[in-house]
Amino acid sequence: MSNVQSLLLESLLGTKHVDNAAIIRIHERTILVSSPGFNITPSDIRVLVNGFSKNPLQVRRDGLYFREKDYKCVRADEHSLYAKKNNTGLVVVQTNLYLLVATYREDMYASVCVEAVEKLGDTSRTMEL
Repeated sequence: MSNVQSLLLESLLGTKHVDNAAIIRIHERTILVSSPGFNITPSDIRVLVNGFSKNPLQVRRDGLYFREKDYKCVRADEHSLYAKKNNTGLVVVQTNLYLLVATYREDMYASVCVEAVEKLGDTSRTMEL
C-alpha cells in the first residue's frame, strides 16, 4: 500500500465518518488514489473540476451531478464544495494540485467528514503527496 493510500485511509476513512474518498489530480483529471470500490468516472471528475472553475453562485444554484445523483450545493467557494442529497453528502476540497473528495452516509456526522477533508486539504497544501 502506498503512503498516499495509507494517508487517505487513515486520515479520512479512519474517522468512521467518511464512507468513500479519493484524491484527484486536477491538471491530469485522473485519480491518484481512491478507497476500495469508489469508482469515479471521467465525467464525474469533470463535474468536480468544473465546480471550482464556475461562478460559485451558479454551482450553489444548480447543484452537482455526481455518481448518478443530483446533489444540492450547500457551500461553494474557491477552496471547498459541500453538497447533500437527503441525509448523504459530498465534500470536495481543492488544493493547488489535487481535489480531495469524500462522501458520507446517513449514519455519519457531516461535520466530522468536513473537518477531516479540510484538515487533509490544509496539510496537502504545504506538502506534495
